Amino acid sequence: MPDKHLSSQFDNDLNSVCGKLLEMGGVVESQVATAMRAFANLDGDLADQVMARESEVNDFEIEIDSMCTELIARRQPTARDLRLVMAISKAITNLERAGDEADRIARRTKHILEDSASHGINVAEIRLSGQMAVSLLRRSLDCFARLDTKTAVEVVYEDKEIDDEFRAFVRKLVSYMAEDPRTISVALDMLFIAKAVERIGDHAKNIAEFVIYIVKGTDVRHLPHDQLSQEANN
Repeated sequence: MPDKHLSSQFDNDLNSVCGKLLEMGGVVESQVATAMRAFANLDGDLADQVMARESEVNDFEIEIDSMCTELIARRQPTARDLRLVMAISKAITNLERAGDEADRIARRTKHILEDSASHGINVAEIRLSGQMAVSLLRRSLDCFARLDTKTAVEVVYEDKEIDDEFRAFVRKLVSYMAEDPRTISVALDMLFIAKAVERIGDHAKNIAEFVIYIVKGTDVRHLPHDQLSQEANN
C-alpha cells in the first residue's frame, strides 16, 4: 500500500499498521452486514453475534492507535507518510464508531423483538440504505488500501443517497405514528436504526475523504462536491 522507502523496516511497519486497519475494517463490515440481516429477519441470535464482537473492534482501535503512536515516535515520518499514519489514526476512530452503530442496530432489533405488538411498518428504505452502507464501507476500505482517489470521490457522492433514504423514511414514520399511536414505540426503535445506518454511511464517507488527504495533501472534509472532485483529480 505505501510507497517504497530507503528503510525496509519502515516499509514493514507501515504495511503492518495498514494491514491491521484493513483487518479491523473487515470485522466492522461483517458487523454491519450481520446487524442488517438481524434487523431484516428480526433474528435475535444474529443480533447477539453483533453485540458479542463489540469488544473485538474496541481492542483493534487501541492496538492500532498504539502502533501509530510508536511509528511516529520511532520513525518520525514526514509529508505523505505522516499523512498516511494520521489518516489511519482517524480512520480507525470512524471504524470503531461504525461498529458502535452496528451494535446499536442489533440492540434496537432485540428491543423490537421484545415488543410483540405487530407494527406493519414498511422498512424498505432501511433495508436499501443498509445494503448501500455495507457497500460504501467495503468500497471505502478498498480505496484506502489502493489509495484510489477516483473511487474515494464516488463514495463521498454516493453517501448522499443514504441520506436521502433516511429522510424519506423519517417522513414515512411520522405518518405511521400520526395514523396509529400504537406504532410509536416500535417506530422510535426503527428511527434509531435508520439513523445508525445513515451514520455508518457518514463514517464510510469520512474514510474515503482521508484517501484524498493522503494522496493530494488536501483536507476535503468540508468542501462542496464539485470542488472536492477537482481537488482529487488535480
